[in-house]
Amino acid sequence: MALGLPSVLAGSWTDDEAGTGVTVVLPPPGTLGAVAVRGGAPGTREAAALSSTGAGVECHGVVLCGNSVFGLAAADGVVRWCAQAGRGLDIRGSIVPVVGAAVVYDIASPHSRRPTAEAGWAACEAASADELPTGRVGVGRGCTIGKVAGPDFAVPGGMGTAVERSGDVVVGAVVAVNALGDVIAADGTVLAGCSAPRSAQRYPYAAIDAIPGFGGRSNDEQQRRGNTQQCSERTNTTIGCLVTNATLTKPEACRAADLSHTGIARAVEPPHTNFDGDALFLLATGEVTTQLDLVATLGARAVASAIRSAVAA
Repeated sequence: MALGLPSVLAGSWTDDEAGTGVTVVLPPPGTLGAVAVRGGAPGTREAAALSSTGAGVECHGVVLCGNSVFGLAAADGVVRWCAQAGRGLDIRGSIVPVVGAAVVYDIASPHSRRPTAEAGWAACEAASADELPTGRVGVGRGCTIGKVAGPDFAVPGGMGTAVERSGDVVVGAVVAVNALGDVIAADGTVLAGCSAPRSAQRYPYAAIDAIPGFGGRSNDEQQRRGNTQQCSERTNTTIGCLVTNATLTKPEACRAADLSHTGIARAVEPPHTNFDGDALFLLATGEVTTQLDLVATLGARAVASAIRSAVAA
C-alpha cells in the first residue's frame, strides 16, 4: 500500500523527454499537516501556514515537483483536483484545499518543457493506494547527487520510499534525492555519489568557489555582490513527505518533521549544506495515540531508507 497507510493515496507524473516530474500525496479528510525546512535555499508552497508558527492545521495534499519554482505550477492542478473532489476546507460554501509543495532543481535547459497544472492533475489521477514506483520517476526523474566536486561529476539521484512500524504506529516516507552530497549506507560506505577522481577537491574540504563548475568569481567580487552562491550551487535539495497514523498536535507534528531530518544526515554526506534546500512535510491522520519521539524515531529511519532506495532503484 502507498507509504504504509491504506487511507493515503500517492501517484506520479513523469516527463521523460524533459527529464522532470511530479509526485503527489493525498491524505484522508481531517489530516493534520506540518513542515520543517533545514535547507538554506528551499522552494516551497504553504510552508508558512504549515510551520510551527503558522495557523494552518489541516492539509489536503503534498506535491513534490521538479523544475524548481516553475514546477510549483503543478500544485495549482492539485488544488483544483482536490477542490473538485471535495477535499478542502469549507469556507463560506467554497472548498479551499491546503496543498503544500516543495521543489527540486532539475532544469536541463531553459527551453525544457515545464510541469504545469495539468501535470499536477495527472499525478492526482494516477494516485492510488498501491506502492509508488521508485527511482527516476515522478519528482525523482531529473534528480542528481554527488556534486561535491562539481556538477560534471554528478550521478543520477531519484525518488525513494520506505515504511517503518512499531506496534500499531506506522510512518511512511517518500523522498526525492537531488542532494549536493553522496548517498551513504548505514556502514558509511558510498552507495552512489561523486564520480570525480580521488585527487579532486571536494566541498566542504575545499571552498565552493575553488571547485570547477561552482567557482569563477573572486572572493572580492563575491563580497561586493553580497552573494557567494552561484546558480550551479543552488541546484541541490532533498525533499519529501512523511505520513503517519499517529495522533499529533501541530507543534508535535512540526517537531517530528524536524527530527526526521536526522534521516537525511544519516544517508547523505555532507547533509544540510548551505547549498541544499532540504524540506520535509509530515501528514498525521490521527488514528493511533503514541509519543512524539516514537514518530520522530520511525520518521528518521524511514527518511534514511527512502533516500537509499532512491539510488538503489
